[in-house]
Amino acid sequence: MFREMRRKRQQISPAECEEILRRGTFGVLAAEGDGGYPYAVPLNYVYENGRLYFHCAKEGHKLDAVRRNKKASFCVIDRDTIVPEEYTSYFRSVIVFGEMRILEDEAEKWNAMERLSQKYAPEDSPENRRRAIEKDWAPLCALELAIVHMSGKEAIELVREKEKNP
Repeated sequence: MFREMRRKRQQISPAECEEILRRGTFGVLAAEGDGGYPYAVPLNYVYENGRLYFHCAKEGHKLDAVRRNKKASFCVIDRDTIVPEEYTSYFRSVIVFGEMRILEDEAEKWNAMERLSQKYAPEDSPENRRRAIEKDWAPLCALELAIVHMSGKEAIELVREKEKNP
């Protein structure tokens, strides 16, 4: 169902893909938008155990897209160094495909928001994180993307650099 990478030498290992997902701070969610047009939206996220978690409002384009079709993809760019003299960029990215789910259970929703708050405000106290979540709780929706396929790719120049300096 999912295509094999054509340039296998540039393929990033599953462990490296997961590390990129853990350290990344934002990515782009792509879903089926209105009228069959793709809908791609940048989002903050947290990765844990083969799942990505997001937050959103209880209504809007993103939620409509998720309700229309639970299949989605998410891309995280780990590196994008433009090298003008070579007319290229040294890139590293991961794309995942999976199925979206709206977290209806209050405990699941709370856990997702707690994970997100720990990722983006790691130095804050648990009490402040709790207050921040509670403050925005009523209009808040949480989403989960269960990953069914993941792949990563990096520029050939980065592959060569790794081969020279293992």
